[in-house]
Order: sequence, then C-alpha cells, then structure tokens
Amino acid sequence: MSDESPRFTGPAVLEAKEVNLRKLDYSPRENPFMAGAEIRTSTKTVRTRSAPRDLLDPETGEVVGATVIHTIEERDEEHFVKVFAEGVRAAFDLTKTGARVFNTVLAEYQAAKMTGGYADSLTLFFFDDGLNGRAIDMSEKSFQRGLKELLAKGFLAPKAPNQFWVNPALFFKGDRVTFAREYRIKNRNTVERDVTGTLECDGTP
Repeated sequence: MSDESPRFTGPAVLEAKEVNLRKLDYSPRENPFMAGAEIRTSTKTVRTRSAPRDLLDPETGEVVGATVIHTIEERDEEHFVKVFAEGVRAAFDLTKTGARVFNTVLAEYQAAKMTGGYADSLTLFFFDDGLNGRAIDMSEKSFQRGLKELLAKGFLAPKAPNQFWVNPALFFKGDRVTFAREYRIKNRNTVERDVTGTLECDGTP
C-alpha cells in the first residue's frame, strides 16, 4: 500500500456534523481547502475560495446574468478585523461559542509566522487554562466545543495532533474582503433549493 497522501483536486465538500476530537482524519501533507471548500448545513450551502472567479452557475458551469451592487467601505485595521469576523460568523451561523473560538484562533493566525504573507496551518494547544500559553478567558471544554464547530464547518482541517490546516478564505492577512449573498427567483416547476451563500476573500491570502 502506498503511503502517499491523496491529492485534493476539487473543492472540499463537508457536511456540518458532529466532530469527535479523538477520531480525526489527519491530512499531514496537503491542505484540503486549497481548491476551495463547500460546507453544507441544514439550511444553506456556503462556498469559500481565496480568490474570486467569474459569475458561474455552480451546477451548470454556465455564465449567468446577474445584477451586482458592490459597496466598498474603508475601515481601520482593528475595525476591519471585527467586520470580517462578524461577517464570517453570520455566513456560517456560528454559535456564540463557535464565534469566540474563531476570534481566538484568528488572533493566533494574525500572530503566526507567515511565509509569503500566509500561514497554511496552526498549532492549537490548550494548556494552563490558555491557548498556546496565552490566557483566553475560556474553559478547555468550551474551547473544544467551539473547535469542533470550526472543524465541522470547514474553517479548519486536522493535520496532526494539535495542528490544523486553515481554510485560506477564512484566515488571511489581506487588506480587503467581499461578502456576497446571491438571491435567485424560485422556479415554480422544480423543488425548492436551499439558499446559497457565497463568501469571497479578495486580497492576498
């Protein structure tokens, strides 16, 4: 049997489900989010990618007509991070605990050593009532509950014990971000489809 890790040639498709931290499927060699990710919940599908693409129908591959209203707002760096975190929370329906852990992990990412302005993985080790030795005002049980949510919803993927690949669309140090919500008129002759939300990050990952 070959020990070569599988190649990820398409978007990582994830069903938001319960995660067991004791039985994670590690991917030590390759970040499964690099080709994009699709996370499905009971009410919506959220697609992420680190660079924008043409407006294509994801089911047919055809270019579709759409009216786009694009508003650009300039914010200072601190406010930008808050707006980004809140937009991600809303897009993925994060719980309060999930949002707290996301903000905590995002802070770890911002402080991580970058290569080319980007870090593809993080070490997240909870000890002494803190994360990586830093107090975070959160119990280990709460942190693990939020961590499981981030794993289930495609923010992180297990790389090795206490090490996680990051989704580059959700952890980046660029200077701009776009949150796009697409609305479609229902086809009365077909079964109603789930609402689709799209999150795009436009900037250096």
